Amino acid sequence: MQGTIVRRVGLVLAAATALTGVAACSFPDSSDRPGEDDRAARGTSVAALRSAERATARAESARVESTTTMGSLMSMTADGTLGWNDGITGTLTITYTGGTIADTMRRLGTTSMEARYLPDAYYARMGDRFAEQADGRHWIRYAYDDLEALAGGSGIHLGDQMRTTTPNQSVKLLLASGDVRKVGEETVRGRAATHYSGTVAAADVTDDGLKQQLTDAGVTTETVDIWIDERNLLVKKVEKARMTTGRMTQTAHYRDYGVRVRTQRPPLSDTGDFEDLMRKKAGTAGTP
Repeated sequence: MQGTIVRRVGLVLAAATALTGVAACSFPDSSDRPGEDDRAARGTSVAALRSAERATARAESARVESTTTMGSLMSMTADGTLGWNDGITGTLTITYTGGTIADTMRRLGTTSMEARYLPDAYYARMGDRFAEQADGRHWIRYAYDDLEALAGGSGIHLGDQMRTTTPNQSVKLLLASGDVRKVGEETVRGRAATHYSGTVAAADVTDDGLKQQLTDAGVTTETVDIWIDERNLLVKKVEKARMTTGRMTQTAHYRDYGVRVRTQRPPLSDTGDFEDLMRKKAGTAGTP
């Protein structure tokens, strides 16, 4: 029983934590043929979004708050800081609020954990009850390259997504959508912002590799909405996708661009490796 719990948590946390900042893929939609006025309006929107992508990339860090729901699998919140000057770095507090993953976490004594992002891996801190079942170690290390072992080819998609959990990536993804459009002027948490939106169907993706990533993730269609403030910085995004496991929705707010981000690796003596968990899983597949 002990090995079964550890293995299960090692897998589900890899999938769930990746979604805290997931930038779901958007690609050109060929189903709509815009008229001349539409093309001109979209050209203006694209130019504005390109300015926003550059400004957000140059900011190099921000505070983020997000909520994510993925069918009956999970619902969760995340709050903390992320930096993207030299790979992804940062620390988030993640709380599972519903779904089967929250049930699993609750059986291990906590529904909240700390996640630390570093350029080569991220670390998830579990509670004391989990440590009792994992040789006294509270932290799990997930090397991005090792995530290819998770659910076959979809692990490649997962690792790539975790490397691109930055605000400017969401703007890039919306730019890749052929139907990007300006929705209007709105207010986001007291700040004036311009709302842009785009939708894509996975079946319309022409790049075979990217289409395979979407297929592995079970994505059929996706909508991306972003809000840009007067400084050309992303202040909010909403992503919605239909997946084989249910509907995925994520909302994220960004503020305090340029905030100082310091992230330390957890003590080696208190850290277990995801790859080792996978190896133990393979070696004890018949253990109840």
